[in-house]
Amino acid sequence: MDERLSEQDVQDGFHAFLTNALAQAKVERLLDPETLASAEADLMICGPALCLYFAALRSVTSPPSVPMPRREKMRGAPPLVLAAHTCPAQFAPYFAIWAKTVPDIQSLVPEHQHDLARIICNHPPISSPPNSALPRIAADLRAVAIEISQRRTFQDRYADDLQAALNAGEASTVNGRPGTPNNPRKATFVPPPMYDDGTGGDTTLLSPVSATFPRPNGLPRTSSNSSSRSTSPSFLTTSPTIVAIRETLYAALADVLTSTPSLRPLLASDPPRAYFNAVALAILDVALQSVVHVPDEGSFVRGVLGKDIVLADCPAELKPFFRELVSISHRAAEIGEEDDQRLIRKLERGSTNIPEPRMERLRRMLERGVGYAAMEEAERTGRSASPEGTVMQLANRVNALALGMSKLAAFRERQDVVFKVLAGAAQ
Repeated sequence: MDERLSEQDVQDGFHAFLTNALAQAKVERLLDPETLASAEADLMICGPALCLYFAALRSVTSPPSVPMPRREKMRGAPPLVLAAHTCPAQFAPYFAIWAKTVPDIQSLVPEHQHDLARIICNHPPISSPPNSALPRIAADLRAVAIEISQRRTFQDRYADDLQAALNAGEASTVNGRPGTPNNPRKATFVPPPMYDDGTGGDTTLLSPVSATFPRPNGLPRTSSNSSSRSTSPSFLTTSPTIVAIRETLYAALADVLTSTPSLRPLLASDPPRAYFNAVALAILDVALQSVVHVPDEGSFVRGVLGKDIVLADCPAELKPFFRELVSISHRAAEIGEEDDQRLIRKLERGSTNIPEPRMERLRRMLERGVGYAAMEEAERTGRSASPEGTVMQLANRVNALALGMSKLAAFRERQDVVFKVLAGAAQ
């Protein structure tokens, strides 16, 4: 007899827990009402991550499991339990990552558990000295949250979860009877375009846009050097800096779609996820190839339109993204240098056990998803990710930047049309 829960059971249980987790975070002031009401991209990460954190605290079994709430019509039936042997196959890699964190979370003293929740929500820890293990645990939870946030079923229900958390605890009376909350804030979260049908934009725009691209199977495979990239069609009528940033990202996106064969099946089975993975890989490509660091002068991005992009030229809403892109570039360079030095030391000792460069593992995480990449890593090497979680943390930063940039109005405008054109040309 198949003991596995249905996908619907897991989704319903998760959203029930998520609403409670968001409401609890509001009470504890980890998330304020303004943040809950906003459409900030990181809310799609810290919300599900908090849900996973509270679920870890509730788990009372070994190995870890979570009791799931039943739908109203199933009251009185045996309880549903989400465990390794009942988890639907499509969620198994992410359940495994979560389960690995449960003993670590439960072994923390209460002060450090609270610090972990703060780190998940991008607040600094308040304990002194801080627990050095917390960033790694938070990175694992946020990694699973990123995977969850890319599921369309989650995106379609997240606004309702946020609204329920906003309404929780608010005064609610009409003529002395329970009613709607007084002056409730409204959750403004909007799911991204679907990419696989005509609802995300005017499909008649495909004709003039396609004219600027080679025909399918005709898009040349370009090198990683940004100067060799062909530029994507320009839709913007705003500042030249935004045009340059967007065109540089879309040029990298075209490179990724043509040079990453594993994305092609995903284009057919899950276009929104394929788009997100491709954008994350494109951001990493730009960080590695197009960000130029000048000692004592700062950094700039070498754009495809012949314009160097500097922080001072960025509109205010793009400055945090520019800074994070530069920071990711610095961290990636540090990791590459560390790996080079490690390789030199091994070769000097005559070792033939050459580890895979961490940047390759990072690319695999962005390409396949952290859950499947972690599973493949364990099967291939017999070990899990590095104890300090270096690759996972950097993958989370790239993914968070991809999520944030894809939600900006300057990039969101007609991005569904652009992706359809790029995807068609990459086939």
